[in-house]
Amino acid sequence: MPYSYDDQNIFAKILRGEIPNDTVLETDHSLAFNDIQPQAPVHVLVIPKGPYVSHDHFAVEASEAEIADFMRATAEVCRLKGVSLGDGGSGFRTISNAGSHGVQEVPHYHLHILGGRPLGRMIEQG
Repeated sequence: MPYSYDDQNIFAKILRGEIPNDTVLETDHSLAFNDIQPQAPVHVLVIPKGPYVSHDHFAVEASEAEIADFMRATAEVCRLKGVSLGDGGSGFRTISNAGSHGVQEVPHYHLHILGGRPLGRMIEQG
């Protein structure tokens, strides 16, 4: 089944300028902004500007330029927010949720960058 992108999702509206955001970084192919409900002192969302639903969709269909831009934008956000190990930060976590089992809330690929404090274990047994 092909990926189905909903162009009315909140991130698509942010990309079109219909909804404001607290921009951290914007590049040719990516937008990074502070999460409106932060779960850590640093909580930034990085999204591609293209219509991708999930990480696997992005990895399969994005151009080399989009992929390189997204990865470098992610590194730059980590540097700007002071969590990059390369710049003396204490580290961070990246999370990408996909589909119902991954508890994805917005059907536009996005990467959470969380840091600024110890984050605990990744998944509790349950």
